Amino acid sequence: MKRILFLVMAAAIALGGQAQEKKSPSPEYPLMVTFTAQQDHENMMKQLGITVLRPGPSGNESDPNHANYDETLANPCPELPEVLTTKKGKKVTTPEMWWEVRRPEIVEEFEREVYGRLPARIPEVTWTVKTTDREFVGWTPVIAKQLVGRVDNSAYPLIDVEIDMMLVVPANARGPVPVLMMFGRPSFPAPAQPSSEDLEKLNEAFRAMMIAHDPSMKEIFDRYPAYTPITRAAMPNPFAPRGQAEPSPTEQLLAAGWGYATIDPNSIQTDNGAGITRGIIGLVNKGQPRKPEDWGALRAWAWGAARGLDYLETDPLVDAKKVGIEGVSRYGKAALVTLAFEPRFAMGLIGSSGKGGVTLHRRNFGEAVESLTGGEYYWMAGNYMKYGAEEASFGRKTGCDLPIDSHQLLALCAPRLAFISYGIPEKGDAKWLDQQGSWMATIAAGTVYKLLGARDLGVSNNYMTEKMPPVNTGLLDGELAWRQHDGGHTDAPNFKHFIPWALKFLK
Repeated sequence: MKRILFLVMAAAIALGGQAQEKKSPSPEYPLMVTFTAQQDHENMMKQLGITVLRPGPSGNESDPNHANYDETLANPCPELPEVLTTKKGKKVTTPEMWWEVRRPEIVEEFEREVYGRLPARIPEVTWTVKTTDREFVGWTPVIAKQLVGRVDNSAYPLIDVEIDMMLVVPANARGPVPVLMMFGRPSFPAPAQPSSEDLEKLNEAFRAMMIAHDPSMKEIFDRYPAYTPITRAAMPNPFAPRGQAEPSPTEQLLAAGWGYATIDPNSIQTDNGAGITRGIIGLVNKGQPRKPEDWGALRAWAWGAARGLDYLETDPLVDAKKVGIEGVSRYGKAALVTLAFEPRFAMGLIGSSGKGGVTLHRRNFGEAVESLTGGEYYWMAGNYMKYGAEEASFGRKTGCDLPIDSHQLLALCAPRLAFISYGIPEKGDAKWLDQQGSWMATIAAGTVYKLLGARDLGVSNNYMTEKMPPVNTGLLDGELAWRQHDGGHTDAPNFKHFIPWALKFLK
């Protein structure tokens, strides 16, 4: 009960400051369309001329419509689109042909058919440092900066977009440090707290404020003269003896002399279909539904990460040439999209990304194209829904009709550092993610790394015959790397391998 009054007041202040749903200030601004996810999904189907979509498979193997986990049925169209052959049929034999001809072709097809195009004009983002705090993370003294990137909404004031990001760097670094940007929810790692003397002053001021607001409070405070409504939160002692647990990924980064940034995808674009007319996509579209080639949430999150990098390039504590991007699961998909489309990122740690990430779209194993054209359609461009169509004005399409696949997305990252990470199904990194499909894509992408003078996994590029290495066996000798750890749906066990691997190449 010690902090109830304080917390209630804080909550009231916070609630009072929340933005309300805005109404159109003048006829020049169209009102926002408010769809449910189902209505938005149906709207896109109508635009595309789709009348029936195939339902996605169930992840429960006991259900009648469970996903396929039979490897003999997993490759209905085993031949992947050629990554080093142009649309005119010419073999790409030089780096110049890759950069000038083939890579732009692949980018165009991914933008049109899979992830969507960035709008021609996206409003500027202005970054401010909201709070700077000096803290300890484990044994390491750090500087933590709470950052807000406000998107200019003067063209459509009905929608506010403020990107939330936290930057944490070691305080004792001798110069700018590498930084790994991670998709997640930003928070201060270990907020500095008032001294005993300052706490006493705060409590005195709090008592006076409460009594001034309600004189009857004086009798309560007099009854409990030693009561302190505001207390110091229990915080771990950075100098206490450590147990046997492995340091967290952020502790490992800081101990290696890196910093990290955490950026909130939901502050860029909400993770649901009903929010597609809000966020940065809604702001650019002035609250109206998407067109089939418009960007989806994955591309929007990647755009937001690039805007975060804009800030990092201005911070003297950061070595902006050594900034990486990291994510797991849906954020692993977003991390790969970010690395592929934003060449300023030097490296990526792509965790358990599944379909829409590293896993091949045309594979029929676990998560399916139909999974993404159904419930998670808003991650992708509207056009992607065509490949789950059973009945449509253009006929029936499947993942085998896609003109590109994920090995080509990974190839767009070359020759920069890409570490592909998975866990094992027994620990929760479900078969649904199709680790084999990601392995095949990584093998196939290696040809582009080698063309550009980088190293791939060090095996052949025959994606149909190369066998996945045993668990906990990393292929880490090249700029393209693979490691499947023996943990679950996380990339944390691979940080102790990722950091020295990246440092070896970043020099």
